[in-house]
Amino acid sequence: MFCTRCGASVSDGASFCTSCGQPTAAASVPVTAVIATPAVAVAGAAFPAVPPQPVYVPAAAAVPYAGFWLRFVAYFIDSALIMFIFGILAGIAILGLGGMAFLQNIPEELNAGNPAFVASLITFYGLFLLVALLGGWLYFAIMESSQRQATLGKMALGLTVTDDKAQRMSFGRATGRYFSKIITGLIPLGIGYMMAGFTEKKQALHDMIASTLVFKKP
Repeated sequence: MFCTRCGASVSDGASFCTSCGQPTAAASVPVTAVIATPAVAVAGAAFPAVPPQPVYVPAAAAVPYAGFWLRFVAYFIDSALIMFIFGILAGIAILGLGGMAFLQNIPEELNAGNPAFVASLITFYGLFLLVALLGGWLYFAIMESSQRQATLGKMALGLTVTDDKAQRMSFGRATGRYFSKIITGLIPLGIGYMMAGFTEKKQALHDMIASTLVFKKP
């Protein structure tokens, strides 16, 4: 036998030429022996197709919505923090009005029917409520629409607030969510809040109004 490429002598039965590496006729393999199994017609012969393999898709994990009790504890933490801060501010304001003497004179002045004192007391109380309302709004709306998407109480428990597409809320939506709690609070027995324990997506009434969700980080 001779190599068809370089002409060198090749021993009988050799698969390759020892001079140039060219495969010999003995190394050739019938086409039908190396064709893969997908359905292909070669020289009139059809090869069987590989049966389709089943594709297994894992079941989707349960969405980690935050339930009622987690949200209750987070709200308790936030409320305690806000009350502490506004308690300090109220104390500073009272000191500016006369301190303990002002507090001790309240019953006496009210019994005396001093109109100037009553007006000043109503003004002070009204301003305090207004500051508390605005402060609470800014605290919740700014923090829940921030990059962290949570108040300090929610951060402590690993909760985040999103819109209904699980995206970061805008400040406007966070504002709507905050003031929607007024409607939630009007429902007797706290049912508007307890809805977070049994609705499909663990939404309280204000979440449904503002189209928001609360998640528990894994």
